[in-house]
Amino acid sequence: MSDHGHSPQDIRARIAAPPGRGVLRDVIYGGIDGSVTTFAIVAGVAGAGLSPFVIVALGLANVLADGFSMAAGNYSGTKAELDNLKRLRRVEERHIRDYPEGERGEAREILRLKGLSGPVLEAATDAICADHEAWINLMMEGEYGASAVDPDPMRAALATFAAFLAAGMVPLLPFLFGWSSAFSVSVWLTLATFFGIGAMKSHWALTPWWRSGAETLVIGGAAALLAYGVGSLFQA
Repeated sequence: MSDHGHSPQDIRARIAAPPGRGVLRDVIYGGIDGSVTTFAIVAGVAGAGLSPFVIVALGLANVLADGFSMAAGNYSGTKAELDNLKRLRRVEERHIRDYPEGERGEAREILRLKGLSGPVLEAATDAICADHEAWINLMMEGEYGASAVDPDPMRAALATFAAFLAAGMVPLLPFLFGWSSAFSVSVWLTLATFFGIGAMKSHWALTPWWRSGAETLVIGGAAALLAYGVGSLFQA
């Protein structure tokens, strides 16, 4: 990953519009769950010895219904997080209005914990508290640990749904195209997807790509093996 620029123009543009949380968590979450749950159905139905048509029908139903359900759940959860942030902002607005000296003391303590002291601390406190919006933002970060950028519920939902659909369709491809040894191919494609998702997320982590890929492969493979074992119990 390339470093960002540090010219005065680059700094002003980047700090003025921070990217926020992004959709990495939503994409990884949706992709892994899409692969695991769809392959769990494929493995369970195949383990029970049912026809490829049943596998495709149940798999497609899962991809669409479970994918939408996950997206809706992520939307609702992110919306609840956003509503809570708005509530906390209202609380701080009221506190600053009703208890200005107490809130000033809290702002001063937050700045002190950031390493300021002496005249610099007092000057920084005066400057922050003179700007109502900056004062509230400081309290949101320092008192509640809230990000300066609000989450986007719709973006989170769409990212989850898209990742779920993309990864969830992989175990079904051999059955949709009528390939020979469809289940064996589905197994290998799904394991490759698990590994690929893990390797991809290492791009934003300190873990080596092969270790991140192997970790996701083990987790997803364990879920798939469990589903296949349960399906085998009902094989005629």
